[in-house]
Amino acid sequence: MYVCICNGITERDVHQAIDQGASSYRELKQNLQVGSCCGKCACFARELLQSRLQGDFASLCVDAAA
Repeated sequence: MYVCICNGITERDVHQAIDQGASSYRELKQNLQVGSCCGKCACFARELLQSRLQGDFASLCVDAAA
């Protein structure tokens, strides 16, 4: 599933960035450019980050095909 249409960022991209050490929205923005255009993806990206950092995997919908 796409997180950011403007930059073509998927949930998988966000998860990979977290796996590589991103632990804040600022780091996601620096690494992936999420939220750098229209900004509509910022809330969802933050939600994914918080869910992942809190270990709440049941609430995530990861696109395995991406």
